Amino acid sequence: MKKILIFGNSGSGKSTLAKQLCETHRLSHLDLDELAWKPTTPPERMPLEESATAIQAFVASNDAWVIEGCYTDLMEIAGPHSDEIIYLNLPIDQCIENAKRRPWEPHKYESKEAQDNNLEMLLDWIRHYETRNDTFSQRAHLGFFEQFDGQKNMLTSNGHVRDL
Repeated sequence: MKKILIFGNSGSGKSTLAKQLCETHRLSHLDLDELAWKPTTPPERMPLEESATAIQAFVASNDAWVIEGCYTDLMEIAGPHSDEIIYLNLPIDQCIENAKRRPWEPHKYESKEAQDNNLEMLLDWIRHYETRNDTFSQRAHLGFFEQFDGQKNMLTSNGHVRDL
């Protein structure tokens, strides 16, 4: 049974790859965005304990799955249950281009217009991936990747992602 954790910068293709793997291997899917944030404006992180409980419940109720996100603190909870991790470490410019082509994500935005209104903030967020020092940063992702003992892959281009 496959238990795969996918992570990387915003716009790296996590959701696209997760959907592809779920369809190909009939896996359950968890997008960490769905349990990382309170439904408030402005957005506020969910307490870590609540997100951890939701991750544990998902893992316990599914034999085969893909979990995807950019939250190293949440990946550390899912990691021990994972057979494989895939780090999408694409160049910043590729993540920006992917984000500009992103289809509407109705589970995140009430409309395509609302999503598009957030695009400049997202692009700025993507640009700072290599210089941030938070749970969403390249530094945190590399550290998680390096310490993982199971099967792991680091993909550095959209072409590599399509090869999976």
